[in-house]
Amino acid sequence: MTERLSTPTPRGNTGAAPGDRPPPARFAYDRHTWMEIAHLLANFPASLLGFVYVVTMLFTGVGLTVTVIGFPLLAAGLMGARQLGKLERARARALLGVRVDEPSRLPLRGGGGFFPQLWMALKDPVGWRSVLYDFIRLPWGILTFVVTLTSLFVLWPVLPFIARGLANADRAMVRALLSPSDELERRIAELESDRGIVVDTAAADLRRIERDLHDGAQARLVNLAMGLGLAKEKLLEDPDAAAAMVDEAHGEVKLALQELRDLARGIHPAVLTDRGLDAALSSVASRCTVPVKVTVDLVERPAAAIEGIAYFTVSELLQNVSKHSRAKTAAVEVWRSSDRLLIQVSDDGRGGARLDGGTGMKGLADRLSAVDGLFVVDSPEGGPTTVTAELPWRDRTGDDATARASGASGASRGH
Repeated sequence: MTERLSTPTPRGNTGAAPGDRPPPARFAYDRHTWMEIAHLLANFPASLLGFVYVVTMLFTGVGLTVTVIGFPLLAAGLMGARQLGKLERARARALLGVRVDEPSRLPLRGGGGFFPQLWMALKDPVGWRSVLYDFIRLPWGILTFVVTLTSLFVLWPVLPFIARGLANADRAMVRALLSPSDELERRIAELESDRGIVVDTAAADLRRIERDLHDGAQARLVNLAMGLGLAKEKLLEDPDAAAAMVDEAHGEVKLALQELRDLARGIHPAVLTDRGLDAALSSVASRCTVPVKVTVDLVERPAAAIEGIAYFTVSELLQNVSKHSRAKTAAVEVWRSSDRLLIQVSDDGRGGARLDGGTGMKGLADRLSAVDGLFVVDSPEGGPTTVTAELPWRDRTGDDATARASGASGASRGH
């Protein structure tokens, strides 16, 4: 079976989804026809309200821009136009079945002072599109009201077809002017979702590091200090016992150092910083319980963040191979295709891997999705399993090179 975590559908898609299309119009009046008639009859009062508000807001706000209160009043009017657009979207959803997502809220509570927030409200594209919608709707609202009301008495046999044509024009207006169709709006919505994933992942990693330090190296170092204290007390009374305690403390030091190395490798291994993905992935593969063939075909190194995500993705997948797959062999391939970094990890195990199988793959998929990546699992029952990950390629910057040089010099000083 193939499971795929696809990227989220962009908000504000202006295309008509299958559920937006009512059944074909017919001579008999059905529920959809009556809802369209109700919407067309309500167009006149709704468009009149919107037109009066927009004209009043524009004339008052623009006219007072020569004074201190003009721009704040215009900004408040645009925010009110946003609310009118929200009401129109709700009316279209209820009566026309048009599913239009709500635009992102203006981030006015994020600070930055009064004037930056005022400027953000004044250049709000959603507010201005709502103003345009309400401004041009009055003639259309009058036309649809008159035609629909007249047809109820004069052309009632063909009214379903007339109502369908007028309602389709309304649907097009709502999708064109009231949907968050701007690319920036869609990107903001995606980043808001991805930011939560990144924050949760970072918090989980921090808790893991704290737990490992507290339960591992910290406890071992405390025991080491107590042992050395006892050895110091026995140094003159019983030198042999003190020597034995020092030997035991020496062993504890080695174990503590090994735990700290493992912990550091889990944060960001030095071999990845110094030598890149090829050497780092070969090191990970050597710790796998099955033979792993590693092939890295990269002419240059990607950005440090992308390189780190690729490393931890392969590391987690090889851990799953060791723990769950019952495989005899595995393979890791990494290469670049245009502006994407592709990773493929395969094994000849029993298969059956799933994103919701409790093997950490859902977390990997979320982490890749947060950076515009893609995660695909192909793992039929009985195997084999192939996991493909894609990451956006970003070139390594000068800051990355400086960090590598600093790390290398720090390592040489440490030795």
